[in-house]
Amino acid sequence: MSHDKIQAKLLYMANQIATFFKSQPAEEAAPGVATHINKFWEPRMRRQLFEIIDQGGEGLSPLVLEAAPLIHRPAEAAKSA
Repeated sequence: MSHDKIQAKLLYMANQIATFFKSQPAEEAAPGVATHINKFWEPRMRRQLFEIIDQGGEGLSPLVLEAAPLIHRPAEAAKSA
């Protein structure tokens, strides 16, 4: 799968999570998004999500961006020598 398709799929998935949590009370929505992503997304997926966020977050729901500080940022992958 190409990098662009992977990013599109991650955007879709993150925004779907945000859509679900929009129905929750406002104070629970962003923490709910972050908890779900922290619990169910592997580090590689979270690393790719942060690539999108670090590039401005284009295409991400405002709720995902609000949750970003609560999402665990994985350590950088070890560089091959």
